[in-house]
Amino acid sequence: MGFFDKLKQGLKKTGQLLKTDVRDLFKSEGRLIDQPFLDEMRALLFKTDMGYDAVEQIVEEVATNFRGRVVTLEQVVETWRKKLSELMAQPEAPIRFAESGPTVIMVCGVNGSGKTTTIAKLAYMLKSQGKTVLLGAGDTFRAAAVEQLTIWSSRLGVPIVTGAPQAHPASVAYRAVEESIKTGIDVCIVDTAGRLQTQKNLMAELTKIQEAIRKQLPAAPHEVILVLDATTGQNGISQAIKFTEAVNCTGIVLAKLDGTAKGGVVVAIRQQVGLPVKYIGVGEKPEDLAPFSPEEFVRALFDEVTGEPPRSS
Repeated sequence: MGFFDKLKQGLKKTGQLLKTDVRDLFKSEGRLIDQPFLDEMRALLFKTDMGYDAVEQIVEEVATNFRGRVVTLEQVVETWRKKLSELMAQPEAPIRFAESGPTVIMVCGVNGSGKTTTIAKLAYMLKSQGKTVLLGAGDTFRAAAVEQLTIWSSRLGVPIVTGAPQAHPASVAYRAVEESIKTGIDVCIVDTAGRLQTQKNLMAELTKIQEAIRKQLPAAPHEVILVLDATTGQNGISQAIKFTEAVNCTGIVLAKLDGTAKGGVVVAIRQQVGLPVKYIGVGEKPEDLAPFSPEEFVRALFDEVTGEPPRSS
């Protein structure tokens, strides 16, 4: 399955929700664009969790282009597609690799966000690109987290550095980077304990982990990736803001996109947080991590709605 097909599969629930509601919106060949229509359309778009600002801009675009006219489903969907592509535009955001020595990627997020699985997917992707990878099990407060990451390291054939139960996460991060330098590893991925964005002491701990990493490599971590659970919808916005304030996140991985009809939250994240969405999780297998492309995202979403690829703009 190619990346576009994976993305389309990941957006299946969101696309099906839109498809059902859009078909209800256009029960006949055409529909007069009047205030009742705009109100129905607004309610439909809100269901995808794309956020107030994005919804209002899309509604305004349709109203400006078509108010008082009878239009087809395809005309309206094409307008949605173009406006969403504009709202979600971002520069390409691949992993920034160090010029020399290991690249350090620190991964953070709340409990249950899909952090551990995302780390495994990142390791799989990087290894498939020919890079050597080492994992640092920095979630020392949950034995299950260390065990799960250790199982993944064995499956993927990558080394892992662990610590004693309740050991300080910063010490594990320090040793993981130290081992990566010593053995010539290309990429060191450091896990951190899941925490709520409201837990100030734990958020401060993330800063200590960064400081420990910088004792080995002053320019590291080269990436601080925040894993957000797509099924939480708009709650992900406050998480992204608080984590970025604490550790200056460089990008987002949106996990569990395949498990929700709230795929529109990607739009809200781009609008309100400004961080690039680097990858999206579209399944449970190691290979189910797709690089995020706004254009491909919109194409996959409306391919489900219209049943055919939208016309090129």
